[in-house]
Amino acid sequence: MSLEHMPNTITPEQAIAAVKANGYVIIDRLASEAVMDQLQAELSPYIDNTPFGTSELTGKLTRRTGSLVARSPTARSLIMNPIVLAVCEALLPAMGYHLSLTEVISLFPGSKAQFIHQDELGYGTFPFPVDYEVQISTLWAMSDYTEEMGATRVVPNSHRLRSDIRFEQTDTVPAVMERGSVMIYSGKLYHGGGENRSDKVRQAMNVDYGAAWTRQEENQYLSCPQDIARTLPEDLLKVMGYQALDGWGRVGDWLDPLSQLMGDPKPLVSGEEMGDVYHAAPDRNG
Repeated sequence: MSLEHMPNTITPEQAIAAVKANGYVIIDRLASEAVMDQLQAELSPYIDNTPFGTSELTGKLTRRTGSLVARSPTARSLIMNPIVLAVCEALLPAMGYHLSLTEVISLFPGSKAQFIHQDELGYGTFPFPVDYEVQISTLWAMSDYTEEMGATRVVPNSHRLRSDIRFEQTDTVPAVMERGSVMIYSGKLYHGGGENRSDKVRQAMNVDYGAAWTRQEENQYLSCPQDIARTLPEDLLKVMGYQALDGWGRVGDWLDPLSQLMGDPKPLVSGEEMGDVYHAAPDRNG
């Protein structure tokens, strides 16, 4: 059995439908070789200086390199990919979403297979309803993603299952991808890194987006220094969390966080207007 792939001509609507139906979509070569070369060039110095993990959870032969917004303009463009954001907009709760995690995962030869898990368990063991998404994850293949190199392993269609099921490697299928491809998947999908039996490093850029009410796994306000943040586009800053959604995330005396960052603090809309926004918010899961 192999996982379903779609071409890079896919529409946002097709991607949304695939994630709803299967728990994932793999889009072949959504980023060009040139883009991936540039990403690699920008991040290699940081990857080379990242220590290996210290536990089975983080991988003792795995490097996890974060702070990608601050370190890589190319990473920023992939974070803001329109198809990825369309999936987040459609599937995450009505209040909105923010960037939760950015990291390059470098799986070195000899790395053992990761345990099979759901990403949303990062928020604890609360039994979220199967139709309520709290996270959308992505893996951009920075190297070829072969089974021998430890391609991420997926339990197909497992996003509709309970959160307390234990799966074995034999229950999974490898998410084999060419360099530049991306897998967009539900935080409910059971998956885990494969065993790297090759002599090559398997590498991917992992970017996760969370419901606006959740805590970010990687604190974007500290991972990206404010002097860099002030140079970034407004739409990226909002995805990073520099926005108040229905009043949540404000600064101090009901000030707008984006204007505070830019040194010209402005108040949010009035309480009455905020109430109107709250009650008119569409239920994107409905």
